[in-house]
Amino acid sequence: MSDLSAALPRPVESQLSVVTERKLVRWVAIGIALAFLLLFLVLPLIVVFAEAFKRGLAGYFAAFQEEDALSAIGLTLTVAAIAVPLNLVFGLAASWAIAKFEFKGKSLLITLIDLPFSVSPVVSGLIYLLLFGAQGLWGSWFMAHGIKIAFALPGIVLATVFVTFPFVARQLIPLMQEQGTTEEEAALTLGASGWRTFLTVTLPNIKWGLLYGVLLCNARAMGEFGAVSVVSGHIRGLTNTIPLHVEILYNEYNFVAAFAVASLLACLALLTLALKSFLEWRHGADLAGGASH
Repeated sequence: MSDLSAALPRPVESQLSVVTERKLVRWVAIGIALAFLLLFLVLPLIVVFAEAFKRGLAGYFAAFQEEDALSAIGLTLTVAAIAVPLNLVFGLAASWAIAKFEFKGKSLLITLIDLPFSVSPVVSGLIYLLLFGAQGLWGSWFMAHGIKIAFALPGIVLATVFVTFPFVARQLIPLMQEQGTTEEEAALTLGASGWRTFLTVTLPNIKWGLLYGVLLCNARAMGEFGAVSVVSGHIRGLTNTIPLHVEILYNEYNFVAAFAVASLLACLALLTLALKSFLEWRHGADLAGGASH
């Protein structure tokens, strides 16, 4: 009997000491993580807002009364208002096709969606400049027809769309794959059309994942620097977005105004982080594929 008892596996509680690290190790790991966050996240945010309010509220709000600052804010909002809906449509179409259907070139499409993650934003901006610039492949044709792409709003939108289009699709593809096609097939069997099935079955099942992807996409669109910097031409009051305007102010040693405008992006980042955390907390199961599906 004693031999049999010795051969039986020990209770899980008795094995915890084997798989659990010592308290010292845990506290050291937690301390390193907190120190990293403090050094690379909290302190920079404190510096941004401290410098922004260095001259008080009057100096802070004065930075937003300049015509160039208002133009940069307006252009950033315009670009985001165009790029995010385009990426929303593309993300829905691509994820629906990849998750719900089998077709030739599916692997290639997935690879292309991931392309902006592996290509430097500066390189992507340069590509658009080589295509649509005055000396570019198609630039002369567009200029001859009175259409300006590079150093104008269309070029900035194209560059922003390129660097942000994976966000919605990459959030929805695993979500749709996890949900499968059972509910859509049931709806089609009951006589629903394809469009009605999408609106009443597919879309409600992915609404929180879609919102999550749009949130990340918008944050990246408004904060993009590298690709936009190449195709914008840095024309003050015309093609400078908020990040580019911050760079100009900083290079001109106008630090208070630079940090004041930069605080807008910092607030956007904090708001995005808060909404992201809320969605993960409130709808974590839906974002992970949905336990109810």
